Amino acid sequence: MASRKETLVRRASRVRRQLKKVANGRPRLSVHRTGLNIYAQVIDDVAGRTLAAASTLDAGLKGSLKSGANIDAAAAVGKLVAERAVKAGVKDVVFDRGAFIYHGRIKALADAAREGGLQF
Repeated sequence: MASRKETLVRRASRVRRQLKKVANGRPRLSVHRTGLNIYAQVIDDVAGRTLAAASTLDAGLKGSLKSGANIDAAAAVGKLVAERAVKAGVKDVVFDRGAFIYHGRIKALADAAREGGLQF
């Protein structure tokens, strides 16, 4: 029987494989969540570098958030990563939810990123 980590890695790779088919050179907005925090990065896979990143551990957000593990924190991270990506010249991305279902904190981050100016 596969361990939980193996299952998550397999699911994340399946999602990324599908994203590469439809990306057409667009960078991906990759999301990772833990029990305490949420992280987002805009990654250019062609060049192999991160264009913008934000998390609940950023100095500007950490003090203003009650918790790093709720929907409000995810929305703040989504808005911040969208702001930084637009500043870096990125408007169109593909959304990489990884092994996580599109629900709760992941959905809140995606909606806030859309409101912040990213299109996906």
